[in-house]
Amino acid sequence: MGQVLYGCATTTEGIRRAIQHSQARLRTAVLALLALAPGVLANHVAKKNPELGGVCDLTDRQAYDHWMARIPPKDIWGVGPANVRKLGALGCESAADVRDLNTRAVRKAMTVVGEHLVRELRGEACLDLEEVAATRKGCVVTRSFSDRGEDQATMEQAVAAHATRLGEKLRREGLGTDHVTVFLHTSEHDRTRSQRSVSTVVTLPEASNDTMVLVRAALHGVRKTWQDGFRYSKANVVTTDLLPLHASQRAMPGLGQPDREQRAALMAALDACNRRFGRGAVVPAAAGFAPARGWSTKFEMRSPRYMTRLNEIPVVAA
Repeated sequence: MGQVLYGCATTTEGIRRAIQHSQARLRTAVLALLALAPGVLANHVAKKNPELGGVCDLTDRQAYDHWMARIPPKDIWGVGPANVRKLGALGCESAADVRDLNTRAVRKAMTVVGEHLVRELRGEACLDLEEVAATRKGCVVTRSFSDRGEDQATMEQAVAAHATRLGEKLRREGLGTDHVTVFLHTSEHDRTRSQRSVSTVVTLPEASNDTMVLVRAALHGVRKTWQDGFRYSKANVVTTDLLPLHASQRAMPGLGQPDREQRAALMAALDACNRRFGRGAVVPAAAGFAPARGWSTKFEMRSPRYMTRLNEIPVVAA
């Protein structure tokens, strides 16, 4: 039913009840949990009402009508305070009232976004799922430092590590770049210290995703912009206007560029090692090994990464 389908299971009892549903409904619940199917309102109902046991099935028409009349507009996903006031002016006191609005009137008050909201509450899909992902146009690698960087060697190591990661991302998608932007800045919270924010663009003779080429360019950017006397809090490596490497223009002979085909084999071996032994197992010396990086961001308060790390998934013994 458009934006209202199925809530995710958030408790052990909820998981047990979800498993008891049919295969089709369980698949819908999993898709909603992964944000691949609309289930935001149902998920909200399940969390707000413990008596439901973590599962709210709004595919049942009676349950759907019951909860739609009891969900206030402010609890609809995507409706902020400003739009709550606009919906109130239109006489809306529940999600059901929003669903039954005239699309022309709501579009006038809330633009096309409001019209899409109303249509989705009616069960109409307004945004199709992309079967083919759009080509990446840019890439940014950035991390705040665990401590302020005050020496050039630390900054060079951080930027080299970012450039290494940039190369991995570009090779994964078969893309290349002919320029790298290096950006350094201090923290605005160090109010008693001198502030500085600086960036520079390093142009390459031809598009590349070679880690060594990108690292050299990034290091050149640091050396070009470095000034002593500042406590830097973050370094960024940014690139835009990405293009498929195989379709990029080659540099003129004689410019000292490495052989792209030979370097591609080397980069493939590098990526294979890191896939097998873990990211950062093989890196350029300029980037340093991850355990020895004193500037690395701290992650003591990071939430569990259940969707990307198998070793962090909780184990339940029956």
